[in-house]
Amino acid sequence: MKFEIIEVFNRSVTIELDSEAIFEQPESFFVYIDGKKVLESRQNVVSVTGLLPDTKYVIGVESCDTSSDNCSGESGKIYEKEFTTKHESVLLDVRAFGAKGDGVTSDTAAIQAAICACPKDGTVYLPEGVYYSTALFLKSDMTFWLGDGAVLLGDTDRNHYPILPGMTRTTDEKDEYNLSSWEGNPLTSFASLVTAIDAENLDIIGPGTIDGNAQNSDWWVNPKVKRVAWRPNTLYLARCRNVRVQKVTVQNSPSWTVHPYYCDNCAFLNLFIHNPSDSPNTDGLDPESCKDVLVLGTVISVGDDCMAIKSGKYYMSLMHHKVTENMIIRNCKFERGHGSVTVGSEAAGGVRNVRVSQCIFDGTDRGLRIKTRRGRGERSILDDIVFENIRMSGVHMPFTVNMFYFCDPDGHSDYVQNQNPAPVDEMTPVIGSITGRNINCKGVSACMLCAFGLPEKPIEKLVFENIDVEFLPESERVPERPVMMDNFDEMSGRGVFARNVKKLILSDVVIKGSADKEPELIDVEEKKLSGVRYEA
Repeated sequence: MKFEIIEVFNRSVTIELDSEAIFEQPESFFVYIDGKKVLESRQNVVSVTGLLPDTKYVIGVESCDTSSDNCSGESGKIYEKEFTTKHESVLLDVRAFGAKGDGVTSDTAAIQAAICACPKDGTVYLPEGVYYSTALFLKSDMTFWLGDGAVLLGDTDRNHYPILPGMTRTTDEKDEYNLSSWEGNPLTSFASLVTAIDAENLDIIGPGTIDGNAQNSDWWVNPKVKRVAWRPNTLYLARCRNVRVQKVTVQNSPSWTVHPYYCDNCAFLNLFIHNPSDSPNTDGLDPESCKDVLVLGTVISVGDDCMAIKSGKYYMSLMHHKVTENMIIRNCKFERGHGSVTVGSEAAGGVRNVRVSQCIFDGTDRGLRIKTRRGRGERSILDDIVFENIRMSGVHMPFTVNMFYFCDPDGHSDYVQNQNPAPVDEMTPVIGSITGRNINCKGVSACMLCAFGLPEKPIEKLVFENIDVEFLPESERVPERPVMMDNFDEMSGRGVFARNVKKLILSDVVIKGSADKEPELIDVEEKKLSGVRYEA
């Protein structure tokens, strides 16, 4: 079984199988280190921990022989590759700095002391234990290692968390210094449990857990009310470069869980992100104004969008413009949430070149979810977004594209929601090319595709090829509103609805068990429908 070495750390490695299977293999395989079996898995992306730094290893992968009762795999062929783990200058155990790890004593000062004392290429290590802490600040050229059984547990008292000012004028009053963000604006927020600002060459590795502990605090009480400052994330990276996060569980977040902000070259590998289904605004992974982001082998189950790709609101686009671009999301599983992979709505800086492939969307409200609105601005160009080789199960509405999203205090205003043409100006957003291909959807409820563009600025191009959709029986469908906008009815069992679109291409699309028998297209300028079949 062939594979590629994706990233090498000082004490671990991540590999990805060279396979077209979606997220996982039909049968188990084995991973060997120097001829010793260390891991059995089915997942296409796996990470091996427990290695030593500055050491050469041979890693091998072998298919499991399921004909054998013990599945020893001895009869299979092993594919092998060599690698050398990264250099480590020193290993600093936080217990040597006074951390107790008893889940009660505040370990913030001890862990922060270890971080501050860590030299270039050093590692700060949390061994097994529960480390009760408020915000920690990581720095460049270090590894933060949460060992097996280690839990970094968030302090439940918001008054113990430092505050990050949203925006501060520079001394010469010619510029601004931005430290925090809240839903696309540079607003003052509490520092996150794990925070890094302007850090480079930073690794955060597991297999331990970062637990925001929000369920035992008041973060989720009146969540849209600012109390002292806005709610923190659990892992927040601001203006960082070359950051890798591997095999860490991140859970129970006060708000967005993992939030890279104005970052470049980040990798998120084999993460498990989990928040309760009723927890407010607890998106899983939200890259905002970031470039070159890789997300592999990650499983997300949360109370809002699993992933939301963003680039801020109008002020940040106007004054600190940065496009979110070059994003790869592959071999991931999104299990619960409002959207599996969302673009927007805070995307005033634009989003381009997004590739989502070989992923499972399971039980989310929506699969591909694009959302924007008037007021995001002319730099809000959402373009070149491709979803392919996806398997959806129990996703109510697989594809939604909405240019009337009713977010923000003025979201229900006539300016945002009026469906008559408005002037095209500097506040008008753009949706360019959106593509979905080779996608299987079972257990659909409301609709397959619902796309609603602006009348003054229609969606440029929608392409859906080789799509197989199967609806739930009528008795099991619950009417829902697929796009969050005013003056739009609920849907149940609908195939394709598109309005205000320049070009719509549907090719080899099979829709089974829908209530309608043909697409409903309104103000679609050019349509190419080939091989579109409705079946009972």
